[in-house]
Amino acid sequence: MRRLDRVGRASASLAPAVAVVAILGAALVAPEFSWTDGALSDLGAPGTPTAWLFNGGLVLAALLGVPFATALAAGARTRLDGLAAASLVVTLALLAGVGLFPSGHPLHLPVAVGFYLGATLALWIDGTSSVVVGEPRFGLGTIWLANLHVLQWLAWAVGLRAGSGLAVPEAIGAALFAAWVLARGRRMGLATTAAL
Repeated sequence: MRRLDRVGRASASLAPAVAVVAILGAALVAPEFSWTDGALSDLGAPGTPTAWLFNGGLVLAALLGVPFATALAAGARTRLDGLAAASLVVTLALLAGVGLFPSGHPLHLPVAVGFYLGATLALWIDGTSSVVVGEPRFGLGTIWLANLHVLQWLAWAVGLRAGSGLAVPEAIGAALFAAWVLARGRRMGLATTAAL
């Protein structure tokens, strides 16, 4: 396996792990946080004791994801793969933006919305590319992760929710994106290994 693939696989494992620790860790130590009536960004609001953990964790997760995106771009099989890698880079930059521009900052809402839109777009593009190159099971699974992301936000928007907060759909969206990163990272370098 090429060194870049190994680094990419490690990156694809570390980045989601750091994000999960930042989000769940901050939620666990913030007794006032409400999953049903709050937003994940409440954990990073200026002045909260969890701001450093939540915001710092998101920025670190985004930085750790860059080698994964680089490896995806380097191993691109089609132009769609390159486009998926590019959309991943933008999505990681927006994730870092959520931490750098915490709740209350004028740029917070645009970067937070952009992150979820970018994650969905990256999955749709990568899934389509996988189908095109003859990996229909992985490709359709990836496309349906993106579809589930959209559907769960639609369910929230029409009132199928326990409370008024955004935390649950945000967490589901982040989990779906993390699942793709982990699955895509595990596949990285498999073709190279099989050819040896």
